[in-house]
Amino acid sequence: MNTLSNKKNKTLAIFGAGSGLGASLAMRFGREGYRIALVARRAEPLAKRAEELSRQGIEAIVFPADITDLAGIPALVREIEGKAGAIDVAVYSPVTPEVGFVPALELDAAKLRPIAELFLFAPIELAHALLPGMLARGDGAFIYGNGLSSVRTTPGMSGVGPAMAAARNFIFTLNAEAKAHGVYAGAITIGALIEGSAGHVAMAAAGQPIRYPVIQPSVIADEVWALVTRRDRVEAIIPEPAK
Repeated sequence: MNTLSNKKNKTLAIFGAGSGLGASLAMRFGREGYRIALVARRAEPLAKRAEELSRQGIEAIVFPADITDLAGIPALVREIEGKAGAIDVAVYSPVTPEVGFVPALELDAAKLRPIAELFLFAPIELAHALLPGMLARGDGAFIYGNGLSSVRTTPGMSGVGPAMAAARNFIFTLNAEAKAHGVYAGAITIGALIEGSAGHVAMAAAGQPIRYPVIQPSVIADEVWALVTRRDRVEAIIPEPAK
């Protein structure tokens, strides 16, 4: 769907709109009347997701883009806002098999750079592009999809953790500075494999044993909705840590 049917609808932009969490977020916010902007690198899967949403009565517009093209982020935000209206809620949660964990003993600047571009530099640049509009309107929300390795260190699983830990720090400080102006920043920190995600599907297809807890993406989407609407905490960790 390429045109807007209701200018009054709020807009959710999903940066990293995959088949797992991205699809569930679109459904969750779409049920609440949000228009959905789907952002990911590959145009064909995005078009299919938009068609699926349309059949559910949810308006969706696709924006094929590489979010690690940092210089292109401001233009991408302008394009989304030009076609879908002001971005009220942005969720940054990309996943790619090209970027993964690196043992700390093997980590160097060359290995860290592409990880940092995806999980640290891009979300900061995206927030920087979104904030002027949100601050001017006195409302808005930016949610960062985080991994548990940013909170709990695990041998053999470095690289992603340090980059996400830095981004998590940014989210906490951003929220502290922006909340007085009506703008919320939060993190959804996931310590499980998302059912239906690219990683989950690949492991199942390869017959690999799944040693991690598996969580339904709809559960995470509900938690993101709670973060955005309640704004009573900066972070939600799923599954909840044992007490």
